[in-house]
Amino acid sequence: MLSKRLLSYFIPIKIHQKKSEINKNLEVTWTNGQLVMDSKNTNYSYGSLQRILRKGLHYIGFERIRNFTNILVLGVAGGSVVKTLTDEIRYKGKITGVELDPQTIELAKKYFEIDQIPNFTIVLDDAFEFVLKTREKYDLIIIDVFQDTVMPNFLFEDFFINRVNYLLNVNGFILFNTMVLNDNQKQRNLDYRSRFDQNYSVRMYPKVEEHNELFTIKKLM
Repeated sequence: MLSKRLLSYFIPIKIHQKKSEINKNLEVTWTNGQLVMDSKNTNYSYGSLQRILRKGLHYIGFERIRNFTNILVLGVAGGSVVKTLTDEIRYKGKITGVELDPQTIELAKKYFEIDQIPNFTIVLDDAFEFVLKTREKYDLIIIDVFQDTVMPNFLFEDFFINRVNYLLNVNGFILFNTMVLNDNQKQRNLDYRSRFDQNYSVRMYPKVEEHNELFTIKKLM
């Protein structure tokens, strides 16, 4: 393993490839000395995605996050944002992760040991279905739901938005990672922002790692 890790500073070394009905193709690769999980066209965990979500968490504030008690992650993949929360931010509260793809969970356990993270529960479910069923409230809801580069339409529909808002505690935050590849998606995000009234403080951070746009949304009352 050490030789592959060292060699990966010069060229990526693929160590596992798996077909998935949901994400088509999943790969685990040594890149620049780090294990990453990728789909066909984008990074799923660690690598650029971890940097993107770390920036979003930084915008919210690490100290503030440490004082939260309950976090929901919609879209777990390899679990890099969970590792950021526990290892870097030193968050000690409860984390629930929801992931639709069982193949992704299998790889995340084997290569990234997400099942060893304390106070972290992973749920195999559709994000839309989960938010309908859960009775818990959350201080932070991270939405990072993709199938390769495609974002499901339900993420931008009123019913889902309103349900997520209901699950969020007052003074809690939504961190929403989106991808903007064309003008239609740019307009989609502007329309999404307009769905929040004066009870929410919404900030947009465009061109994070070039094609991603982050939202942080604070519930004021």
